[in-house]
Amino acid sequence: MSDNPEQDIMTTIRGLMDEEHALRSTQGGLDPEERSRMREVQESLDQCWDLLRQRRARSEYDQDPEEARVRPVSEVRNYRQ
Repeated sequence: MSDNPEQDIMTTIRGLMDEEHALRSTQGGLDPEERSRMREVQESLDQCWDLLRQRRARSEYDQDPEEARVRPVSEVRNYRQ
């Protein structure tokens, strides 16, 4: 991890988004393995965005952003963006 954790999170998000777009552009639809990977990518994106929001909120309220933690998919899955 670099000296800028938020930048690292954004780099991960960009990579996941690229993979999601590549999967969506698959001609003829996704096979079961690709559908499973798509779910994993979407869940990871949800967790990354949640972690980034946590860090920013903690910073805004003068709390340590390093205390932000990745939450389980079940907890972040239904958040409104």
